Amino acid sequence: MKNINLKKTICLALLFLTNISKSQVIGAKTETVIDKKWWKEAVVYQIYPRSFKDSNGDGVGDLKGIISKLDYIKNLGIDAVWLNPIYQSPNDDNGYDISNYREIMKDFGTMQDFDELLKGMHDRGIKVIMDLVVNHSSDEHEWFKQARSSRDSKYRDYYHWWPAEKGKPTYRWSFFDVNSEAWKYDATTDSYYLHYFSVKQPDLNWENPKLRNEVYDIMRFWLDKGIDGFRMDAFQYASKDTSWPELPKGYEKQIEKYYGKGPYLHDYLQEMNREVLSKYPNAMTVAEGAGTSPKDAMEFVDLDRKELNIAYHFESVSVGNRLSDLGLVKFKNIFSRYDETFKDKGWLSIFLANHDQPRMVNKFGTDNPKYKTYCSKMLSTFILTMRGTSFYYNGDELGMTNAKFSSIEDYQDVDTRNRYAGLKNRGGDLAAFLEGQKQTSRENGRTPFQWDTTENAGFTTGKPWLKMNQNYTTINAEAQEKDKNSELNYFRKLTKLRKQEPTLVYGKYTLLDKENPNVFAFTRELNGKTLLVLLNFSDKEATYTIKISTANSKIILSNYNGTKNLKTNNLRPFESIILKLK
Repeated sequence: MKNINLKKTICLALLFLTNISKSQVIGAKTETVIDKKWWKEAVVYQIYPRSFKDSNGDGVGDLKGIISKLDYIKNLGIDAVWLNPIYQSPNDDNGYDISNYREIMKDFGTMQDFDELLKGMHDRGIKVIMDLVVNHSSDEHEWFKQARSSRDSKYRDYYHWWPAEKGKPTYRWSFFDVNSEAWKYDATTDSYYLHYFSVKQPDLNWENPKLRNEVYDIMRFWLDKGIDGFRMDAFQYASKDTSWPELPKGYEKQIEKYYGKGPYLHDYLQEMNREVLSKYPNAMTVAEGAGTSPKDAMEFVDLDRKELNIAYHFESVSVGNRLSDLGLVKFKNIFSRYDETFKDKGWLSIFLANHDQPRMVNKFGTDNPKYKTYCSKMLSTFILTMRGTSFYYNGDELGMTNAKFSSIEDYQDVDTRNRYAGLKNRGGDLAAFLEGQKQTSRENGRTPFQWDTTENAGFTTGKPWLKMNQNYTTINAEAQEKDKNSELNYFRKLTKLRKQEPTLVYGKYTLLDKENPNVFAFTRELNGKTLLVLLNFSDKEATYTIKISTANSKIILSNYNGTKNLKTNNLRPFESIILKLK
């Protein structure tokens, strides 16, 4: 009997310990035990190398240019840098067409420069994340050169081919092709090859295990050099149904549904994890795209599935040309739906801009000089106070705006130029297209970084690869360094606050005043501490209704100077306030 009672006691004790695995009893309180990861706490600063800083006067940003600005980057308070592709490339799609995954593009420098950059980042406590672009390669990659030379080439099955004697392949839509055709005829072997993107970006055949092992070797090469992780560019498109079935008419309007859920996508990611990522447990991995729903996104980053770390979904930036096209209520619902799915497991990214988007003030607010500074600070507040890893695009800390080019000659982007050419071939309205590009072109986010008021904003002593935004005389880093109330210095306050307040990283998110069309209000709660975030997304004074008393609260950060009467429940245009509730 004593043995039975002893066994019961042990079992109860084990059961008790199991039940408090997620919380610890401390006195009369319970404290949440946090599954801490550096990549959850990080603020990731995205650098578009071509446009950041030119060191040699050729008009193209380069690695030595980034090295010269390492102290600026460090002083932002960020934790990691995501570099857009710097691999060898003929540059048809600004580096996303890679011809050698183990070499640096000559425009950017040498591998020695990269090693110096990596050491400089690490010496300053900054981690380095690289784009891994392996849905496709360049048509100038040696693999493709060999593959297109003969049907018997050992590299033939590294890509998707269709023999012309079988007739024309089933139609597939292309993002960047002038005629939106994803199959390109190649006379050398009388065959078609697949390219979801540019004609110079043939899709890699992930159904081939030899190709997969080549990619895994590339990943090991960079991880062994000491980089800290990868962002998986366009990888959701890697798996194809190679029976090439007919797809419903107009499917390209729901492209992720038909291209982004290939039959073996997650098998490939799980194999990648087994073969590579599990051997580098501290590496950060980001799933770009991540399906079309919170459920889809979770499948990429559920730890039990052993795939990737962070879901980088596009629903939050797929709002139309402007946020007003969707409306704030629906915008809030997007983030709340994802948070509900991810509240107990998995991890999200939070972002409003990147190299494929226009500037965030133009898309989600305004560049009107009367309100632009407030708007920029408010949007930055949003990115750094939501639950998820903050991804922040270079130049947004200055409130850089759309360049709004008027001529097609000003654009270098394959997307804009090919769409213009296709429209011209069809006799479309070119003037209307260019007017639309002033708001929507991704090249608005790629104009060179505005360092100071000297010629070409201090970016280069030569001719910039892309036309400068001419407002650099008023919007630049040098001026904002000197202004304690600038967007730049406000961003530094935000990164400092996020480091000081784990509630902003790990705390529970609760949406308030859900149907308010102008105000995004929410709380973050962790271990008895509650922070209230109030954001006015409009250029007018707005009111909010919440059931939380703010009478004894403390403002810990606001984008307006001076005192604030919290009893009125009013917010000034684009006002943001972070409150610590008592």
